[in-house]
Amino acid sequence: MPSHRVRALSLKKTKLGETDLIVTFLAEDGCQIRAVAKGARKPGSRFGGRVEPFTVVDMLLHTGRTLETISDAEIVTSHAAIREDYDRAQAASVVADFLDKVSVECQTEDRLFALACATLDAMDGAEDDALLALVVAFLLKGMAMHGYRPQFDACAVCGSRAGAGEIRFALELGGPACEACSGAGDEAVWLSGDARAACKALMSAKMAEVAELGVPHGVLAEAFGVMRAFVVYHVPAKLKALGMYSAEVLRATRE
Repeated sequence: MPSHRVRALSLKKTKLGETDLIVTFLAEDGCQIRAVAKGARKPGSRFGGRVEPFTVVDMLLHTGRTLETISDAEIVTSHAAIREDYDRAQAASVVADFLDKVSVECQTEDRLFALACATLDAMDGAEDDALLALVVAFLLKGMAMHGYRPQFDACAVCGSRAGAGEIRFALELGGPACEACSGAGDEAVWLSGDARAACKALMSAKMAEVAELGVPHGVLAEAFGVMRAFVVYHVPAKLKALGMYSAEVLRATRE
């Protein structure tokens, strides 16, 4: 069997047989890889701790008829602090779930891997109040890389400049629909001026800079709600982690 080396981010793992795992990875070039880690569920397995979700690994893979097989794996970045903290793990699960749904085997998008690593690096040491900002920034940037870059300054139909206040954000169009074009895009949500400004700032900031923006929780919660609706509209798969995180955001906002 031919073999090759790859650096990849572990997204999720699924049980296979009595002792094996199927692990889904995002490769450095943005392709999705599903590989078998033989014996990974046995006590003392050399693969068990190296293929945990959110871990970046250098692997040697053997190509089989249907799935790759991992023959060697070395940890590059463990992101152990994420797995050890409930709030960080929930936020990072949104990242992993999104990447699992939008990445495709043999379809490259190398910016996704860099974005994922930068996001998880930031989450690894983030305070709890910065996690929501990181999730919103990731979704904004991730959707842009997926081909659905949201815009906030001009009508997505006619190009007329939007005012500074609240806008009608058309989910299909990925941007404002002015009064004259309000019939375009059947599904829309309202986005306040503050949340709109936050989205623009989060979109342009590097992930390492997101926590420093100091966006209030209420504004972030609104921006998250809009981005969740945008993602759900355009990604044709159920994003379980996103739904669970949304419930946590709603609970925190009500407290």
